[in-house]
Amino acid sequence: MTVRATTRQGTVRGRVGADGVVSFLGIPYAAPPFGPRRFRPPCPPEPWTGVRDATLPGPTAPHAPYAPPFDVLVPENSVPGEECLNLNIWTPDAGAGAGLPVMVWLHGGAFSNGSGSAPGYDGRAFARDGVVCVTLNYRLGADGFLRLPGAPDNRGLLDQVAALRWIQDNIGAFGGDPERVTVFGESAGAMSIGVLLGTGLGRGLFRRAILQSGACHHFLRPSTADLITARLAARLGVEPAPDAFAAVPLDVLLPAQADLRAEMNARPDPALWGEAALNLMPFEPVSPGLSLPGPGCGVDLMVGANREEYRLFLVPTDRLDAVTGEGLRAATAAYGLDPGDALPVYRAARPGASPGELLDAVATDWFYRIPAIRLAESVPGSYLYAFAWRSPRFGGRLGACHALELPFVFDRLADPSYAPLVGPRPPQALADAMHSAWVSFATSGDPGWPAYDTGTRSTMVFGEGAAPEPDPGREERLLWEGLR
Repeated sequence: MTVRATTRQGTVRGRVGADGVVSFLGIPYAAPPFGPRRFRPPCPPEPWTGVRDATLPGPTAPHAPYAPPFDVLVPENSVPGEECLNLNIWTPDAGAGAGLPVMVWLHGGAFSNGSGSAPGYDGRAFARDGVVCVTLNYRLGADGFLRLPGAPDNRGLLDQVAALRWIQDNIGAFGGDPERVTVFGESAGAMSIGVLLGTGLGRGLFRRAILQSGACHHFLRPSTADLITARLAARLGVEPAPDAFAAVPLDVLLPAQADLRAEMNARPDPALWGEAALNLMPFEPVSPGLSLPGPGCGVDLMVGANREEYRLFLVPTDRLDAVTGEGLRAATAAYGLDPGDALPVYRAARPGASPGELLDAVATDWFYRIPAIRLAESVPGSYLYAFAWRSPRFGGRLGACHALELPFVFDRLADPSYAPLVGPRPPQALADAMHSAWVSFATSGDPGWPAYDTGTRSTMVFGEGAAPEPDPGREERLLWEGLR
């Protein structure tokens, strides 16, 4: 059965599922960012006459596929077409004016990959539980984040803002309350939220935010972004200018972007890449410096990280066992710690750990956990969580890695796209606990455990069970005071 809703641009036709959830897919929130709109801020979508079909996902932002082995580990899909600035809505079978809470998902993918219509991000479990769920696509790679003279920085973030404004104007037609919007995202999606919070770009567009495995510390300073632009231009043999990049066919530009990231991983030299040599992401938001939102941001926050994030990048690539003691010390120093002081602390908490396992612990803290703590510290009343359930995949060595929490949050443990990460028989009770906490926070601002403060530092740990703990990883946390 189909159903209609009316937006400011025109009427759309969605589908009612067997479970009663209504989905509207591929609705444009901005005009196609090509031709004269290439490398420009997003423009409003053109209105249409008649009824627009919204029963299939729309085009995704152009991107090269993940390199192996991540192409089978991380959910992603690709749909060709220029009308890629679109969004998807799942809602209970409720009419306009229902006043339901709204959750808006920003996908991850290192600002180079991913899409809002990947099967793993199907939002029907949220709709089943009384929430209007929205997922969206935004520009990636060079189109979204390459710094170019005469073009605005952070075009991918401007796309996200345009989508949030569209939601403010139109979500009431789908049963949602524009005053009850929670934006949530993982990895690059969470880092995007961090920039929206720190710069005020998202002010007034959402009431609450959930940041999974990303916060405010990941950005490129303009000088570093210029290095990366020059490097990509040289690889393509063009001038570092918008018109020159626009003239490069996508089937040339996209592989060149992927090759640039591969080169950065193979040669992480700060002289070539600036501070991007540490996080190995050539495309990130551009900012002059770290900006934490502070207590006046007016947004309720929940933020967290996975216990062994960096294992996703070490275990499937066989790098975990290749890390030497010398390499561990060099990496620890590059992250800003004194190896002689820090590594004994990390070892004490992990007796018998290999150099690769210790590198995972240090890198996870630098990349994910400490930025999450700093964000929670900056906004009183925030909620902090840690995801600690360990995947049985790769002989149990994958651990509580990056992206592993996603099928639990979306309550999609049976989705085959997640099977390579979670393995057989992941615990449904944990998905019930996490998904309900996300829904509770979006609905009431309270996920069900004590707020974080610098006295108790209460942190909800989602592992074999789910229970708050006071200041987990305290000794390692203290190492980073004044450094990260």
